[in-house]
Amino acid sequence: MRFTTTKAFVLCAGLGLALTACGEAGNSGGGDVDVDVAKDAASSFADGSRMKELAEDGKITIGVKFDQPGIGFKGATDDQPQGFDPEVGRILAASLGIESDKIVWKETISDNREPFLQAGEVDIVIASYSITDERRKVVGQAGPYYVTGQQLLVAKDSSISTLADVKGKEVCSVTGSTSLDNIKKEGAVPRGFDTYSECVDQVVDGAVDAMTTDGAILMGYAAEQPDALKVAVDPFSEERYGVGYSKDHPEMCQWIVDALKKSQDDGVWAKAFEATLGKSGVETPTPPSADACS
Repeated sequence: MRFTTTKAFVLCAGLGLALTACGEAGNSGGGDVDVDVAKDAASSFADGSRMKELAEDGKITIGVKFDQPGIGFKGATDDQPQGFDPEVGRILAASLGIESDKIVWKETISDNREPFLQAGEVDIVIASYSITDERRKVVGQAGPYYVTGQQLLVAKDSSISTLADVKGKEVCSVTGSTSLDNIKKEGAVPRGFDTYSECVDQVVDGAVDAMTTDGAILMGYAAEQPDALKVAVDPFSEERYGVGYSKDHPEMCQWIVDALKKSQDDGVWAKAFEATLGKSGVETPTPPSADACS
């Protein structure tokens, strides 16, 4: 089943970007959704579908990370989370005719993504949520909307440029992560820390030679300190970020896939990337094709 894409997308898809056509959105979220657009959104979905319910209700609850700069981050003084994942959330909300300020953002950590979806605590999860067969057994995952992989974060003047260069070097990540196991296999000396931020500080101070985890996470930290840090080496694993939804609402898959495709075709996806992860200096990638909905 395919669902009609609404006119909300031509209103900049609710992006939290300072786009001329949307007015001065800044960090407060995207431009307002026109009342007529919202009505069109609600009427475009099948009766009984979760999308129609959300569109008619005029609000949606989205689970995102609050502690990953560039991907999903919310500081103590921020009204709304910022990053690529929240921007994808605004894109999806706008396709339902839902204004950015009507989105309920719920902090979602890795361990509670499936429980939140199963319990109905959130409508969708967009939280550096890699698509796996195991996860798809308990929740729905649509996408990917972004493909990343394990890379290295190094000092701007570092001589590390290939994976072979880490042999014998100290490389940090979060304690217990598969990233440390992977980098150890490449001959590096792994060092674990409780948080990513501690690891980043060690790289900046020169106490360790590099940090490793998903490239998307590393890009966020590099964007915060572009004069001190850079992302190095080609990805040496693959992580396919998807949008999580409850298996109670399988119809949500095609809506998500169609909305993401529309944002890719009209350039909104690229603008979202450039305004977030793109600030690290990396080129805007080609958007990935989403998996077919079963």
